[in-house]
Amino acid sequence: MYEETPDPHVHATAPAHTTTTVERGSFCLARCTCGWSGAARRSRDRARTDADDHHAATNGPAA
Repeated sequence: MYEETPDPHVHATAPAHTTTTVERGSFCLARCTCGWSGAARRSRDRARTDADDHHAATNGPAA
């Protein structure tokens, strides 16, 4: 029903923590392969920031 859209902010440095953004209607949320999911946001930029924050907390700062 909903498709994950490619995102240039995808981080794939560790197999256990690959983040992406998913659109659900008018909302966007960050997801990680570890099972973590961010809050639903109307701002895609804020969802990307959530993904960046999760990535930094689990893998260190993004390059």
